[in-house]
Amino acid sequence: MSRIAIVADTHVPSRATGVPDWIADEIERSDHTIHAGDFDSVQTYERVRELTGGDLTSVRGNMDPPTLEVPSVATLEIEGTTFVVTHGTGSPDGWHQRVASTAREEAGPDAIAVAGHTHEIVDTTIDGIRVLNPGSATGASPADRETMLVATVDDGDVTVETLTG
Repeated sequence: MSRIAIVADTHVPSRATGVPDWIADEIERSDHTIHAGDFDSVQTYERVRELTGGDLTSVRGNMDPPTLEVPSVATLEIEGTTFVVTHGTGSPDGWHQRVASTAREEAGPDAIAVAGHTHEIVDTTIDGIRVLNPGSATGASPADRETMLVATVDDGDVTVETLTG
């Protein structure tokens, strides 16, 4: 069984002063962490990576500096489950379809898509693809609170829990 912390849209330092302690604790407790973009700085990326002990899959968000060397799409397989991570950059209109399409193109119809960008919690299925968005780990606007997801993968079965600060 694997525990995966899923976070996005930290926006440190432009909208928050740091990663909240409770989020840091959840990341440290997890076997792996997914960050779906908008760290906002290389220092925030390095802080999150340090918390994970290197077990981090991350992607570039639209607010990340060009010096942050992470891909725009990443694929991760854990216990037979494939996660496709993207930020979901673009208009809020069509966000769900865009994210689901990216996952399908990268890994096929059984992938789970993880994205950020909208700062809204999402756990839904679009055209057979499960789409997850952890909201904003720092409660950056337009979010009204700090949020993240924790996924538990057990031999291909995935459960997802929403955590709020």
